[in-house]
Amino acid sequence: MQRRQLRSVTGNRPAGTLRSLLFLCASVCAWYAGYLLAEFIPDTSLSSVAYRIQSISKRPILKAPVPQRQKCDHWAPCPPNTYAYRLLSGGVRDKYAKICFEDELLIGEKTGNVGRGINVAIVNYTTGKVIATQYFDTYEDDNSGAMTRFIRGAPVKSLLFMVTHNDGSARLKEDAKKAIEELGSKEIRTMRFRSSWVFLTAKGFELPAGIQREKMVSIVWAATRKAAGQLQLSVSEYSLCTGCRGDGPSA
Repeated sequence: MQRRQLRSVTGNRPAGTLRSLLFLCASVCAWYAGYLLAEFIPDTSLSSVAYRIQSISKRPILKAPVPQRQKCDHWAPCPPNTYAYRLLSGGVRDKYAKICFEDELLIGEKTGNVGRGINVAIVNYTTGKVIATQYFDTYEDDNSGAMTRFIRGAPVKSLLFMVTHNDGSARLKEDAKKAIEELGSKEIRTMRFRSSWVFLTAKGFELPAGIQREKMVSIVWAATRKAAGQLQLSVSEYSLCTGCRGDGPSA
């Protein structure tokens, strides 16, 4: 029995030796192939590939640039040789009317010259200089006559900007309506209590075509009660007129 076991053991040695030689040859071939590959591929290419892979996670997040502020808060700059303007009617509390011309606030809260009623600004069309600004309380006081004289006293080749604040119709009389209507208003006679209204017009010449000259928004009432039980009403919509004027007055 011992001789047979010895024979079987010694009979397996050639097969094990052959497998060892094959493994050794495969290892040498793999090492040599890697050596040749490293010799033919330059180090710079490998390093650049590795750098690109690492930099993928390090790339900065692209953000849209902040829009540059334009005159009178326009979204885009006005063309050359034009004026920028913005008209905004006001309501109650902190919603004050505004008239901006060439990035200058002509009427508004910051200038301290805005008031209840109809706010008017007169600008020289040729020079772009402000001639006069004034507000007329047409809600509680009778200022229609004073506003009529102010409007009709504007020099020829003037721009006139008008915006309401809170209410401009309660005590607006016929003479004022007629004076505004003569300047081209189509909405002045349809103005109701606390209607929101803006108007751009010219005296002594025609404005370039395509300019929005007037807008009136019907009011939407939002009612809330104060602690004392009084009813507070506020306007929830405001008219806006914004744009650029053309290259010069036409006769």
